[in-house]
This record gives sequence, C-alpha cells and structure tokens, in this order.
Amino acid sequence: MPKTKEQTLAWLRSLSGELATATLKRLEDTLPWYGDMPPGRRSAVGLVAQAGITSFISWYEDPRATPWIAADVFGAAPRELLRSVSLQQTLQLIRVTVEVVEERIKNGDATLRESILLYSREIAFAAADVYARAAEARGLWDARLEALVVDSILSGEYDDELPSRIAALGWHGHGEVSVLVGTAPKMLDVDQLRRTARHSLSDVLIGVQGNRLVLVIGRARPRPGDGEEPGETEVLSFLDIARQLEPGFGPGHLVLGPEVPSLVDASRSARAALAGFAVARSWRNAPRPLLADDLLPERALAGDPLARATLINRVYRPLQDHSTELLATLWCYLDNGRSLEGTARELFVHPNTVRYRLKRVSEVIGWDATGAREALILQAALILGSIAEPGHGDVRIPVPRPKRHRDPQR
Repeated sequence: MPKTKEQTLAWLRSLSGELATATLKRLEDTLPWYGDMPPGRRSAVGLVAQAGITSFISWYEDPRATPWIAADVFGAAPRELLRSVSLQQTLQLIRVTVEVVEERIKNGDATLRESILLYSREIAFAAADVYARAAEARGLWDARLEALVVDSILSGEYDDELPSRIAALGWHGHGEVSVLVGTAPKMLDVDQLRRTARHSLSDVLIGVQGNRLVLVIGRARPRPGDGEEPGETEVLSFLDIARQLEPGFGPGHLVLGPEVPSLVDASRSARAALAGFAVARSWRNAPRPLLADDLLPERALAGDPLARATLINRVYRPLQDHSTELLATLWCYLDNGRSLEGTARELFVHPNTVRYRLKRVSEVIGWDATGAREALILQAALILGSIAEPGHGDVRIPVPRPKRHRDPQR
C-alpha cells in the first residue's frame, strides 16, 4: 500500500542521521581529496552534506522553498571552505550524497525518486551560483587591489603592505621589471594581455588611468623544479615582450620604461615611461613601441629631471672621466654637422683619427654619434652637461697650429 506524503516525510526524518553517516563513509571511501583534508575542513564538508539531506526533506515537504533551502545548504559551510574546495569537488560531493540517498530509498515510490532528481538539479545549480558569485566578488576585489598596486608604483608611494598586496594578486614575476605605457583601447581585453604575457614568460599588473593603459611587466622565468632546465627557454627582452603586447593597446604611441632590478624599483621605470609618453608626439615617425630613453632630449626639454640626470650621467660624465679628447672630438663633430672632414680640419687631424675617436665614444657610452637620432641625444647631453658644470663646461683642448713649410722652388 503506497505511503502518504506525511508518512514518507516521517520515514525520511527518521533516516536523516543514518543517511548522513553513510554519506561521510562514502566520501572517505571514494574521494581522495576528502581524506587528505584537515579535520576541521572535513567536519565542515560533513556539515554541508548533512545540511543537504535536511534541506531535501524540507524541500520535499514544500518544493516552493527551493531558492532559500538551496542557499541554506552552503550557508552552513564556513567562508574559507569555498576557497579550499573547488566547484568540481563540490559537485562530486553532491553526487555522492545523492547516490547514498537514492540507494537507501530505491524501494520507495516513483514520486520520491523523481523528487530526488529534481532536487539534485536544483542544488547543483545553487552550487554553481554560489561559486560564480564568489568568483565575481573575488574578481572585482582583485581588480581594485591591482589598480591600487599600480597607482602606488606610479606614484612611488610604498608602504609595508605593498608586498603583501602584490602577493595576494598572485604575482609570478621575479627579477627585472619594466613599465609599458600606451593608450587604452575602447574594449580592453585583460585576459588576452595576461595570456600573451604568460606566453612570453612574464607576468603583468594592469592599470587604467583615464585614457592611459599601464602595464607593469616582470620576468617569470621557470624556477628550479618547474620541469624546465635553466637555459632551455629563450628569455625575451622587454622590448620584444612589449611588441607582443602591443596589439592589446589602443592607437597612439607606446613607451617602454627602462629595465629596473625589481618590482620595488618599478616607480623609476614608470616615471620614465610616463614622461616619454607625454612627449612622444614630438618625434615624427616614432616606432611603436619605443624606449623611454630614446626620448631623453624631448623629456629634458619638457623639464624631466630624470632625463637630464640620465643624459649627464650616461653620456657627459663618462666621456669627461674617460678622455677630454673624446669629449672635444664629439662636440666638434656635432657642431660641424656630423662632417668627418670638417671635424678633421678643425682639430688638425686625419679623418681616420676622427673615425677612430667616434668609435671609441660609441664603445664608452653605447650611442653612435653617426646616427641622426643618436646625435640629437648626444648633443643634448653635451649641452646639459656643460650647463650642470659651468666651471668645467669648456671642453675645447689646445690644438697646435700646423707648421708652414717653405716651398723649395721659391
């Protein structure tokens, strides 16, 4: 004789403790990850399973209560459980619980079995909803935290909490860092930028400031034990990484700051990149991307103290300390419109001597004075260096006048 609904409910309530115990035993036997959990988390998972059984009985009594009862199942779990148990593991938990209940009531009527199927569907959707909302909240929090970190790097305002904030974002970079600044596109695809960075063995922090898109790029070389031996993968330069990231930016100039040793020093690279981005339009036919140090003259003219110091410390003073003769030759060469013959006539030397000295200049400072763009950089460095050291600005060296030879036919 079929049971009434009231009789079925009473029978289910009498079985709830037995079903919960059987479910926990099945979890230990079939799910390895459950057995590896600390006791506290196993207890929390058991509470979820027990709440699911109790929730099913209440739902069977009143199916209209589905939205609230399904939420109550996961409300029994502590918040940290969502971070330690994945959605896949949660669905495995639901499946095991439903299997135990189905096996125990397999001799029941068809209405009860159908109710279990419907409830398991609802509880699975509820689980997906819980994890989706948690992921969305975490994504919004990560985005705000990332924006805060990038702002701190751009402003150079560091505090004791910055390293922990960076670690919370899952920063995989270790070692050198560079900052890339460009125009933000209308539709920013953050995921694509991160995928491109991973393929380049790097990691990025992404920030949008108005119409500017700022990327803090860090190297993410494989660590020992990652399955790759050191040297197996080619380490790309930051300029090559910037070229791969370039499609993710909007139209306009794209400026890469200088490489710095670590994320703590990233503000120096950021200041240079931002200053270069502000004056990049003054270089006609500038490449994309371009280095901030290629815009040193424009940045210095715009009042960037970092550019002025860089030009003096990387060009003027090394030449002055190495050889006053090289400094005088470079200045004379630039003043004569990069003419070897004109420089040779003014210095009363052979043009090959000028070539040799210019080669030595390139070896000392790394810039080639024979190129038009690099000549502008060197000219600016000489001017700024002479202004910064007015007592030593005269780099002309005494040049002996050539002796006149009598014409033997006179």
